[in-house]
This record gives sequence, C-alpha cells and structure tokens, in this order.
Amino acid sequence: MKNNLSKYCIVCFVLSCLIIRMENAHAGKLGNIRKLIGNQDAILVAAPDGRVLLSKNAGKKLIPASILKIFTSLMSLHYLSPDFRFATEFYMDKNSNLKIKGYGDPLLISEVVSEIARTLHTKIDGFRDIVLDSSYFDPILIPGVTTTLNPYDAPNGALCVNFNTVYFKRKKGAYISAEAQTPLLPFALKKIRKSKLSRGRIIFSQEQDETTLYAGHLFHHFLEKEGLRSDGRIRLGLVEKESDRLVFRHVSKFSMEEVISKLLEYSNNFIANQVFAVSGIKAYGPPGTLEKGVRAAGAYAKKILKLEDIRISEGSGISRENRITAENMHKLLETFEPYRHLMRHKGREFYKTGSLSGVKTRAGYIENENGELYRFTVMINTPGKSTKNIMSRLLNALP
Repeated sequence: MKNNLSKYCIVCFVLSCLIIRMENAHAGKLGNIRKLIGNQDAILVAAPDGRVLLSKNAGKKLIPASILKIFTSLMSLHYLSPDFRFATEFYMDKNSNLKIKGYGDPLLISEVVSEIARTLHTKIDGFRDIVLDSSYFDPILIPGVTTTLNPYDAPNGALCVNFNTVYFKRKKGAYISAEAQTPLLPFALKKIRKSKLSRGRIIFSQEQDETTLYAGHLFHHFLEKEGLRSDGRIRLGLVEKESDRLVFRHVSKFSMEEVISKLLEYSNNFIANQVFAVSGIKAYGPPGTLEKGVRAAGAYAKKILKLEDIRISEGSGISRENRITAENMHKLLETFEPYRHLMRHKGREFYKTGSLSGVKTRAGYIENENGELYRFTVMINTPGKSTKNIMSRLLNALP
C-alpha cells in the first residue's frame, strides 16, 4: 500500500514539474513577444480559462481599424437577431409606374436583382417609369471615407446594388464588364470613361443620387431581359402606401449571420455601415442616420457589454476617430466566441485583421489540440510596424 502511494506521489511530482516547465517555457516565449510592443501598441492574450497570459498597454485607447467590425457584428446580432433578413418592396401606382423601396439590403447583387426580375415578370405585365424610394436612410457621410475610386470608400444608402461598385476591364480597345453576372450599363460607362483607367473598380457617389439611380438602371436592365419593356424614365420618388399597390416583397435569402460572414471574410466597409445604420433604425426608428447608429452602438456597448472606454464614430473601422482598448476587445471576443465560425479561419486561427496607414491590428482565437481557445488582440499604432512577426511568435508560443 505504502509503495503504491509513494509511486503515486512520485508520478504527481514529475507531472507537476513537467507542467511548470512547460508553463515557464510558454511564459518565456510570450515575454519575448512583449518586447515587440511599443508605446503606441497594445497586446492582450488570454488562456481558455480566462487567465491573462500576456498584457501590455491593454488599457490604452488605440485606433482599431477593421477589427472594429467584430463590434459591429455583435451590435447587429443584438439589434436585428441572427435570423434577420433584409427586404425590398415593389409597388405599382395608379399610373402604372413601378416603385422600388429599399430598406438597406447590403447584398442586392446582380444575381439577386436578376432573380427579382424573374419573379416580377410573373406579377406584372409592364410598367411606365421606375420610381426609386431611398427614404429609409437619410444621406449618410461616413467619417474617414474619401472621394477615391476604391471600393472601401463606397457610400451607403437605403437602395443600393453591387456595393455601389462596378468592376470593369478594357479588351480590344473597348470597356467590358469584368464580372459575367453584371452588365456594363451606359450609366456606368460614362463614369468609367472619365476615370481613364484601363481596369479596376469604380464607385458611385451620393452626388446627383448616383447610387440610387444606378440601382434603378440595373433593375431596368434585368426587367427588360425578362421581357418587361418600358420607355419610361428612371427617377426618384416616394412610395405612397395608402394608394400604391404592393406587388412583391423580396426577402433576402441571406440571414444576418450570413451577412456577417461576408462582412468579415471580405472586410467589407459598405456592408458594415449598412448593418450599422439599420441597427440604429431598429433602436430609434427610421430614417437611418449615422447619428442613430452611433447612439445605438454606444447604448449597446455601455448597457449590454458594460464597456466604458470605447469611442465609435462609424461601423467599419475606416475612421481614425474610433478608439478602443485591447481589454475591451478581449471582452468583445468573449461575447463573439459562439460566432467565431463566421471569421476567417486558417490553421489554428480564427481572426480578423485591420489596416489603415500606420495602423495594423489583428484579433481572434487560437485553437489548441483539445479545441480550447486562446483569445488574442494585437493593436499596432506605430507607423511602419506590422503584426506579422508578433503573430508568428504567438502561434509558436501557444500549445
């Protein structure tokens, strides 16, 4: 009996020594990472049981860039629910005009518009004008967005298609669409020629209602393709629900979870601020404004997540006015953990990156062989530095 007890004690002692040695080794590797974090940077790494393994400047408010989309995703799930689906409505007025009312659907892409046109062909015989109602949003100007032709600067609106962008190329001296599912319409061709680019994407602006009118032209194209011809105008207007007849209500096939998956996979600023604005509407009623989105974000952060040191100016992370601490990002990751499958996934890591000039960030989860998750946040606000070396060492340091 005594011999067995002695052997048991020896085994326990040996195992304890091995565990301590392993923890010391991990601590040493993590300590080396700490040296890479400057005064304008921050890091926080936590074990599956919540123990903080590495922390430096974790209480410092820094620019998050696109890892802010984790917060926006949680916010939209809170206000709109995981099963929420966007809608777009189609009416006929007494003058046989087709009216389209948008409610902020961020995934009205060419394939969806084509499907809608096929359905409308079974419900109406024809129409005169296409009347576009984008009144569900007031004009939204996102801080940090510039007037470049880059997709990340695409504006938001209640009735938009293809993320307010057109992808094109030049072939044998002529411009053509670079996406088989999307026609290159004359409305877009004018803007492409002005760009003098031979290939790339252009974005439509809010000036002269370009974004809404492009949606109208795309709907017109696919309706004509289905045989619903019209020589009428494409113009702005309002739906009069008391007198106009609802002929079709399109409900998106994409749930909010699927929308968020695309938002995070492509780090799409347009999608982020669409759901940001609609969350504001859910909290404070239409029309959608940036101010309502910011108020809803603040209320969610303070009342639900219990976060204090956070400043939200929009939902995508493009604004340098956004500020958050690594500690608060850690709390976001705790809440977001059940939805980690919506993030990019490579090897052991589920992650979201962020990038602005002089800013590089990364946050997510590292999975061990038992399926347990380490949470990490790396925020680099020092120009010229990146997260690459830090993440390489972190992946090597964690079991």
